[in-house]
Amino acid sequence: MATQATARRTARNGFPFLRTAIALQTLTIFLQAVSSGLLMTTSYGEVLHSVGARVMYGASMLYVLAAVLAWKPGGGSPRPVLHASGFLVLASVQVAVGIAHVPAVHLPLGVLMFGLSVLALARR
Repeated sequence: MATQATARRTARNGFPFLRTAIALQTLTIFLQAVSSGLLMTTSYGEVLHSVGARVMYGASMLYVLAAVLAWKPGGGSPRPVLHASGFLVLASVQVAVGIAHVPAVHLPLGVLMFGLSVLALARR
């Protein structure tokens, strides 16, 4: 009985922690685009972009955690776990090519990540 009530409440609320995690990830990626512009035009842009990269990576890990929590104990679909894990892989590649100073990959990948994050947010 309690399980059915929980399932109905979950279906109605739609895993707000997962939606919040995706929104945070989307925001941090957008802020990375802003700090990228500052990186090219100011002396403090590099520090902001570096700190922002760590925050964005943390937000991607939070997205994975939220997806797992929505799936296992929440009784949701495992699909968001696959999406979040794939996004964490993209974030890892993004950090690696950023450290390696490969802007030909880093910039388009950032745009792709922002688009995918907005799409994931719109689907929630």
